[in-house]
Amino acid sequence: MKLVVISAGLSLPSSSRLLADRLTDTTRRQLTADGHDVDIHVVELRDLAADIAHVMVAGFPGPELSDVLEADGVIAVSPVFAASYSGLFKSFVDVLDDTTLAGKPVLLAATGGTARHSLALEHALRPLFAYLRATVVPTAVYAASEDWDTAGGSADALADSVTLAGRELAALMGARPATTESVEQRLPALTGPCGQEASG
Repeated sequence: MKLVVISAGLSLPSSSRLLADRLTDTTRRQLTADGHDVDIHVVELRDLAADIAHVMVAGFPGPELSDVLEADGVIAVSPVFAASYSGLFKSFVDVLDDTTLAGKPVLLAATGGTARHSLALEHALRPLFAYLRATVVPTAVYAASEDWDTAGGSADALADSVTLAGRELAALMGARPATTESVEQRLPALTGPCGQEASG
């Protein structure tokens, strides 16, 4: 069973990656407790920015992007910029075919400077993945800067949300058969500008 973790954080280290790691650990522990072997693949979009741009221009996914399409479950974490997901995160989604995530269990999470950005999960990220027909877990997780203070009550609330969301994702992954399709069967049918098929 393969769990793909997508982090769109830009700094090193990033709060998005820190949150992704916590969600991954909770999901992995629950899947293991349920008797599943788990293969975890973490994708730092920062490292694939050039590849993503190449796909958008040329229309041909490289091996790094092709590999992330093989997943039985996905954790997607983006920083919030201007009340929405980051441009890098959206660019990654744009190079995927609309059917790539159809029916696939997805856990959504976001990070930001203040709690007022938390609604980005519901008005931006969740509609995006609903359009992609992913099966999104009920609990989305948001972490503001103050949530990382281990002495505060908000840190406890974040920990509870992480645990609940991880368990929900593990339950959805455990309820569906492991992926058996080849990468070629699920690669995006990429198009060029104005919807025309990309050409050499």
